[in-house]
Amino acid sequence: MKKRMQPAVIILEDAAAVQSLVDSNEVFLIGFFKDAQSTNVENFTAAAEFFDDIPFGITYSEDLFSKYQLDKDSIILFKKFDEGQSNFDGEITKVKIANFVNIHRLPLVIEFNEQTAPKIFGGHLKTHLLLFLPKSSPDFEDQINNFKKAAESFREKILFILIDSDRSDNEGVLNFFALRKEECPTMRIISMESEMTKYKPDSDELTPENIKLFCKQFLEGKFDSHLISQDVPDDWDKEPVKILVGKNFEKVAFDKNMNVFVNFYAPWCPQCKKLAPVWDKLGEAYKDHKNIIIAKIDSTVNEVESVIVHNFPTLKYFPAGSDRKIIEYHGARTLESFQSFLDSGGHEGRREVSRLEVLKEAEETQLEDEDEEGDVQTEKKT
Repeated sequence: MKKRMQPAVIILEDAAAVQSLVDSNEVFLIGFFKDAQSTNVENFTAAAEFFDDIPFGITYSEDLFSKYQLDKDSIILFKKFDEGQSNFDGEITKVKIANFVNIHRLPLVIEFNEQTAPKIFGGHLKTHLLLFLPKSSPDFEDQINNFKKAAESFREKILFILIDSDRSDNEGVLNFFALRKEECPTMRIISMESEMTKYKPDSDELTPENIKLFCKQFLEGKFDSHLISQDVPDDWDKEPVKILVGKNFEKVAFDKNMNVFVNFYAPWCPQCKKLAPVWDKLGEAYKDHKNIIIAKIDSTVNEVESVIVHNFPTLKYFPAGSDRKIIEYHGARTLESFQSFLDSGGHEGRREVSRLEVLKEAEETQLEDEDEEGDVQTEKKT
């Protein structure tokens, strides 16, 4: 609000004004211009409107040109980390200045925590390389220095992020990648623009050369996405509700002779817990059916390429046939509605739940959740 109420740029008359910016800001931008009426000044001022959290200073002082050894219009981003400053290079346009700031405002390696999360997820770069490394590791400094060396080559393409695997706050991140603490240090690439697709390196050796090779091969499209999966349980098909994991999902769900109804769930989800006994009854009702399978898959530790799960529970129907068709179920979560849906071949019972039913179900869930506060806290944390 303070930035919005003031001019977009701060006029810097002398070195003392610059020092004031240095003392009070971790990151700030200064434009050095010869002519106050130039297009460069106009574009610099317009770019400043994009940023509420980074001060933009502007100066026409010949003394400051001399101090920073400049002989033409220039822009410098100053920062209290890494190399200390980044010099803008190229045509001075509004968009290019904004892109420059978005790329260079963050450290070469940024640690993930509550304070940095908005900068990471709201940043310009949507491809992230995550290093899972405990800060307590005796070779932490060597490992992080190797990571920084590799980061220099990909600053404009990949954001390098440190995840301290010792921190309890980061357990959710490790779970998301199906990693255990004893598997760290290791690294993963995640693409935020393609349904948060994950990529795993061929080697966990964290040398600058290996890190660079991993990034280079990813950018060249030489890596397939890494889908996490549990091992197939020995008794996966012994109960009426079959247990699917990433490794057996394709074979079962896309069996051309079977109609498969799958519950994609999360163990901590109160709605999933509410659905579980109904789903078990559904499995019992169809356990002897010749071409209908009722199944479930824990989507927190299993991923499948054909289905992206955005919320829990998600119910998908895979009708028999070779065309790999997928139908999402949006009807009422009752045994009768499920049976109607299945008996009609995935047509009847596929109705949208009314707003009244949604509100009623939410109210019932809230009442149940008051008795499951621990589970709710776990859900929020996840």
